[in-house]
Amino acid sequence: MTDIGDTTYKRVMLKISGEALMGDTKFGLHPPTVERIAREVQSVHEMGVEICMVIGGGNIFRGLQGSAQGMERTTADYMGMLATVMNALAMQSALEALDIHTRVISAITMNEVAEPYIRRRAVRHLEKKRVCIFAAGTGNPYFTTDTAATLRASEMACEAIFKGTKVDGVYDKDPAKHADAKRYDRISYDEVLAKHLGVMDASAIALARDNHLPIIVFSLDEPGGFRGILSGQGTSTVVHD
Repeated sequence: MTDIGDTTYKRVMLKISGEALMGDTKFGLHPPTVERIAREVQSVHEMGVEICMVIGGGNIFRGLQGSAQGMERTTADYMGMLATVMNALAMQSALEALDIHTRVISAITMNEVAEPYIRRRAVRHLEKKRVCIFAAGTGNPYFTTDTAATLRASEMACEAIFKGTKVDGVYDKDPAKHADAKRYDRISYDEVLAKHLGVMDASAIALARDNHLPIIVFSLDEPGGFRGILSGQGTSTVVHD
């Protein structure tokens, strides 16, 4: 088990965007970046923490953008879900190259490449210290991978969601554009919703709030950041009750 401040976490959800896998490229996957993130997961796995993952698909296809360009929304969202499966398989390959047993579990049935989502089976994988990567979102259009991460974290009885981003927490405005942006150490779910802070979409925040599931926002670009935050070091923002 791992201490974060005065709280002990045994099982966590790591949520990252598809864009996090792009590195410095403008599209798709950057293998060295995928490997670097896999090593971050490895370092936490070695601590004995049970890890769930959800990866977005925006580096390959984003349903909302497809819809905005005239594509039927449901079809566009399903295409986005398939993009998350591709990212999950890439991450599985990188993790297994590090000798970490990993399962890709898809909300859309595709038995040749991933397991179907069965909650009790997924829980058993975690108990056996396998990393579980949940792909294809919730399996339903109109729901983002943020909502999928919160849903799966709740179903898996995760004790926190770790949201890896490009910044070291939640700010009142974009710190890349505003030098006077203020970072929050802690903030409530309701404040995030009221101030439209964009930590996750509103459905995900509301679901986390209803299940008392804290969201820890940290920088995935910081080497050792995931392990550091779990060890109570580094800078992050905690979204909680």
